[in-house]
Amino acid sequence: MNNEMMKDIEVKRFFKWGAFALLILGIFLIAETLNAFKSWQAVDSVYNSISVTGQGESISVPDVATFSFSVSADAQNVSDAQDQVTKSTDAIFAGLKDLGIVDNDIKTTDYSVYPKYTYAPIVCTNNYCPPSKQILDGYTVNQTVLVKVRKTADAGKALALVGSKGATNVSGLTFTTNDPNKDQEDARANAIADAKTQAEALAKSLGVRIVRVVGYSDNTQSPGPIYYASGLVSMDKATPASAPTIPTGENKTTANVTVTYEIQ
Repeated sequence: MNNEMMKDIEVKRFFKWGAFALLILGIFLIAETLNAFKSWQAVDSVYNSISVTGQGESISVPDVATFSFSVSADAQNVSDAQDQVTKSTDAIFAGLKDLGIVDNDIKTTDYSVYPKYTYAPIVCTNNYCPPSKQILDGYTVNQTVLVKVRKTADAGKALALVGSKGATNVSGLTFTTNDPNKDQEDARANAIADAKTQAEALAKSLGVRIVRVVGYSDNTQSPGPIYYASGLVSMDKATPASAPTIPTGENKTTANVTVTYEIQ
């Protein structure tokens, strides 16, 4: 085989592999172009969307009142202090039941017994004053009870009753609804309706169509109970307090939702 024939074979082989390489490169470029074109056509719904924030409220009239009262007594020994507390709390419990408040709505939340001390004066000598001497001076017994009044009109009567029968502290009066979840659901439904109305108006202005909901977040707040300060009734047993006038007002539950809609 002469040199001229060898050159022809080498040239043909070169062109053969070159054509094959160009074919592979062409296929690769076509595939990449098609992928890019598909990506350009199929826009992610995250970018092809609108988000709106809806607000809603639910107003309800409280139908449950709750408050706490405490009875405290001091004595030289624990049993005497306990007897005093028990006598007062039993009288209060009987009065609350006469108002129609059932056992399930009367709950002890704390019962404590702790010693009382006095401090004997210490005479200082030579510019030295030793620590005061602690002397046991009896015991204090305290019982705290949570009361739920399901007839809010009787809240004032209940407050006056516990004060007249030995309570040493009354506090934490609140007005709530028996079913706060319904208030939240109503507020949330109003917020979602508000968001939908805004989205439809915005889509109309943009000349697009709403397809579906693709995102949602909820910031609904619990209904705000109405609080009243402590010390609402007289603790002077000699002059029982008249039932205070306790307006219940109204509770407002608010909802804030953010809804994202896919558009076309």
